[in-house]
Amino acid sequence: MLPVIAKPGSNQPPAPVVMWIAAVFAAALCCQVLWQVLRPLPILEARALPAPPAVEALLLAGLGDPLPVARLSMLWLQAFDHQPGISLAFKDLDYARLAGWLALILRLDPRGQYPLLAASRLYSEVPDNARKRIMLEFVYDQFFLDPARRWPSLAHAVYVARHRLHDLPLALRYARALSDRVAAGTAPAWVGQMPIYVLEDMDEIESARALITGLLESGAIRDERELVFLRDRLRLEQEKLR
Repeated sequence: MLPVIAKPGSNQPPAPVVMWIAAVFAAALCCQVLWQVLRPLPILEARALPAPPAVEALLLAGLGDPLPVARLSMLWLQAFDHQPGISLAFKDLDYARLAGWLALILRLDPRGQYPLLAASRLYSEVPDNARKRIMLEFVYDQFFLDPARRWPSLAHAVYVARHRLHDLPLALRYARALSDRVAAGTAPAWVGQMPIYVLEDMDEIESARALITGLLESGAIRDERELVFLRDRLRLEQEKLR
């Protein structure tokens, strides 16, 4: 077979050479596609929530101004469940560390409400009763540091304990803390009445009646509408005892 000789003055390679190059390119392309299909997928590993640092370290990073550090820390914490390529469920977070972060943010911004709201209304919604309890206890502990401002989150904790955990003794402990520590006039009247409802759920009718009687006799209730409500409630409780 005679070799193919290119025409004089032509810059194009001979046809068999072109076909050989095309075949090599096609084979390389097929190999590349096959490699992409068959290679193992990268393993994505979620990062664990780190332990909260010392408050002094965060203050140093924020040049001594705690409020911007508190807000940025809360944004970072709330976004932690969305990592590159991974979306974590709240139940996969370390709730002991989560409570530590929320407490740290409250130390930086004691007047802030969002960490408490996140604990009682966001992180307590997980289908894990142990984690629910961690968040509720966190809210309960933090409530005593500023009852006048922090009562809304503990009031919601009463609801979660009562209707989600179905733990009436726990709900009563939270409700009594609200009744005992929130001064009249700093919260709606129903906040101080929460123990009554929980006692009724527990069929502790005598205890509910005694609590209402104590409120009426204390002289602390001055609003006429609240007095009318309590008297009507007392009448109902007395009828249940008959």
